[in-house]
Amino acid sequence: MRSWWSAGASAPAAAASDAHTAQASHALRDLLDDPAIPASVRRELAADFARIEALLDKLERGDLHVAVFGRVSVGKSALGNALLGEAAFETGVLHGTTVDANQRRWVEAGGSGLHLIDTPGINELSGEAREKLAFDVAEVSDLVIFVVDGDMTQSERDALATLARTDRPVILALNKADRYSDDESQRLLERLREHASGLVQPQNVVACAAQPADRRVIEVDADGRERERREPRAPDIAALRERLIAVCEREGKTLSALNASLFAGRVSDQVAEKIAQTRREVADKLIRQYCIAKGIAVALNPIPVADLLAAAALDAALIMHLGKVYGFPLTRSEAGQLIATICAQLVALMGAIWGVHLVASALKGASAGLSTVVTAGAQGALAWYATTLVGRAAEQYLVAGKSWGEAGPKRVVQDIVSNLDRDSILREAREEILARLRRKPA
Repeated sequence: MRSWWSAGASAPAAAASDAHTAQASHALRDLLDDPAIPASVRRELAADFARIEALLDKLERGDLHVAVFGRVSVGKSALGNALLGEAAFETGVLHGTTVDANQRRWVEAGGSGLHLIDTPGINELSGEAREKLAFDVAEVSDLVIFVVDGDMTQSERDALATLARTDRPVILALNKADRYSDDESQRLLERLREHASGLVQPQNVVACAAQPADRRVIEVDADGRERERREPRAPDIAALRERLIAVCEREGKTLSALNASLFAGRVSDQVAEKIAQTRREVADKLIRQYCIAKGIAVALNPIPVADLLAAAALDAALIMHLGKVYGFPLTRSEAGQLIATICAQLVALMGAIWGVHLVASALKGASAGLSTVVTAGAQGALAWYATTLVGRAAEQYLVAGKSWGEAGPKRVVQDIVSNLDRDSILREAREEILARLRRKPA
């Protein structure tokens, strides 16, 4: 059944909005059912996945969420009550009346309608927590009513600019318009349109009075005595209601679908970052484990060149293991080719280090192993460092989808060499290797 705000929409517009809704629902469902998302990531983003479920339900019902924003005491809650036609939101003159986001159903027709969301004041004295809550509500709203009660302050202009960047339509409502004369009200509206230029459509800047001041009525009794009484006035929100319904009629489902799609995109980015972070953490541990294994193997092996061959085998195993971590399994042949590419760049950049490594290996054989204690820590540390470079380079290649990118392997390896603190790595490696050698039985 069509929503009440889209009842007057043309058939092509209704078809387009239905297509947008289907597309957004598909994106949300794909994200929700993606088997590639690890359970740990789902647990960490549990609140976001719960919101995806809620958005899917919202799209199916055809509901729209409208957030009411503004400074403390501009009459946000009173405006919400006026739109609802009931005292649903608490009002008061003190700061902090609206502490938590509050949501009430406004209009319902055929199971579909608008949800109005009252929010804390964006300049609450309690600090950033409530302001953040308000912006969080805006992110899950389809449309924003930004309420002011006079010319805009700098903080209001900043908040309006931030809200406009959320890609939500904004209606700028000048509340308490009953305090001004007609001329003053018109001048204020023009001033607000200037402030909101490029952020709010001119026709979406309107005046209203959610809780107008009582009218003074002077009554004269039969004896000619005057008596004053106060007569409540009804809220004047016709212009605001008209603009709100016009926006909903024109964009209705598309607004809701856009919001859902934007949220799905943000969650997808978060999921990708969490997966990447998890992979980085696993890769860090993996590279360190292979560094230790390679460093010990090289330090303990007294046979010339054999330690280097063992090290090459460990590097190949490391690269194959990293391939599995990043979802790009590699054959031993592919791993060997990758090592050859990386080592070719390392030799070009660090010939002196590799020369020292080879000299240390030869020294072991010439001294019949007597110099092993002297050279083991240094040689093992160099092997550790080499594996760190090989692992980091392979990791960059895999992160880029088995590609060196436009700059090629030379630039990738060069950047890794430049960004790693060689001295600290060698120092840590020597200490770790020697400590492990001391623990080994004679």
